[in-house]
Amino acid sequence: MDVFIQSLSASFTPFVILLMALGVLIGLIFGTVPGLTATMGMALFVPFTFGMDPVPGIAFLICLHLGGVSGGLVASTLLGIPGTPSSIATTFDAYPMSKNGEPLRALGIGVIASLVGGALSFIALVTISPVISRLAVKMGPFEFFALIFFALSLVAVLAKGSMLKGVTAGLLGLAAGLVGFAPIDGLQRYTLGILELKGGFELLPLIMGLFAISQLLIEILGDSKSQDIDLKAKGFAFSLTEIVKNWWNLLRSSLIGIAFGILPGLGSGTSNLVAYAQAKQASKTSERFGKGAPEGIYASESANTASVGGSLIPMLSLGIPGDTVTAILLGGFMIHGLQPGPLFFTSNPDIVYVVFIAFFVAMVLVFLYQLFGMKLFTRVLTVPKQYLFPVIFVLTIVGAYTTNSSIFDIWVMILFGVVGFFLVRNGFPIAPMILGFILGPLLETYMRRALMTSGNAADFFTNPISALFILAGIACVVFTLRSEIKEKRGKSSDNTLNV
Repeated sequence: MDVFIQSLSASFTPFVILLMALGVLIGLIFGTVPGLTATMGMALFVPFTFGMDPVPGIAFLICLHLGGVSGGLVASTLLGIPGTPSSIATTFDAYPMSKNGEPLRALGIGVIASLVGGALSFIALVTISPVISRLAVKMGPFEFFALIFFALSLVAVLAKGSMLKGVTAGLLGLAAGLVGFAPIDGLQRYTLGILELKGGFELLPLIMGLFAISQLLIEILGDSKSQDIDLKAKGFAFSLTEIVKNWWNLLRSSLIGIAFGILPGLGSGTSNLVAYAQAKQASKTSERFGKGAPEGIYASESANTASVGGSLIPMLSLGIPGDTVTAILLGGFMIHGLQPGPLFFTSNPDIVYVVFIAFFVAMVLVFLYQLFGMKLFTRVLTVPKQYLFPVIFVLTIVGAYTTNSSIFDIWVMILFGVVGFFLVRNGFPIAPMILGFILGPLLETYMRRALMTSGNAADFFTNPISALFILAGIACVVFTLRSEIKEKRGKSSDNTLNV
């Protein structure tokens, strides 16, 4: 208790409070501006903490991390462009809701969902982090392959309503993920002799193209109808009853976020898509998804914020970063002479408490910034398109270029912008393509590692956890397909009766 009180008093000095407020604000800006990510913000500002003591330095970085992930909500909702990969699924329903004239409601739902996800991941971080980390580290390539296979099977759920087109989009994503060096053996695939393609397509230019450039093309060509915008709503523009109705959705999505945050290599970029697909699968009104369904926003935003706390668990207790942001954060710890790992909780309990306190403060600050900034953010929608679109285009160009300081990434963004435009115009969902691109290479990597470990493919089914996830994935596909066929037969019967 004495250590906690010392950490508390060290964390609430005026200087540290100012740094935490600044860290959250910088994180929100990096998350909000298309092309800037929490990873980029962390990489740029870790050197800023070199001359600081560990307490203010670590508190600043933790706040920047959470702010960066949470900031993607604004761009996703108002512009239809994921500010970060962690808010891809937010665009699916928050942007349509915004286009339907309810941007304040969409932002309000996102803010509350982020708060709930952050609170639940904070509880997990404080209470069960050592236990969960020990379980996660026991998972081998068979279990990881099966888990990713299950997540990939959710393509069927995301494609529900247009299964053939959704699966086609998913295969396109898988094909894009195959470009470059193969995992393990380093074989070149589909590089066409182009040097820049040897490393494969970067995620950020692909996302910017599929969402930002394609959306700009759709708007410019006049396919989008403008709606009256409701900026007079008070509070969060939705009722408490709606939150209560979504309690299970929030809890399930937050648990998905925590779990995917803990597992190395997955993180918030994947968790928001998986949580969204699960929400769609469980919803009785799944046909509303993609058209402004609140359930989709609750799922995505609670999952991506919960991933932040989840990703800190293995980093603190095992010294293993859960994603790229925590990898840079781990470097920030080491710069301050701290080595997270199994002994970190006993050797540096004061810093562990500082992490907990900074995470909690960041969660509250994100909530307050977004709550009081909602009406200001929505003013973006009142800017005439002839001024707004050039700004967005320049931001996407800058964002794509800064990924690797490469002109090639700009061309990649434009290429996928044209691809996204034609997909959307012809009714193909984008979500399965993103899921295929992210999870395809991971699936191949763990499959190869598993086969190198034993050389026996039957082990995928004799390992209990692996078999469970694989069977769950197959069941998910079969159930969704059966539901799709049943719905189409029902509609066909109704049409026949009407005739």
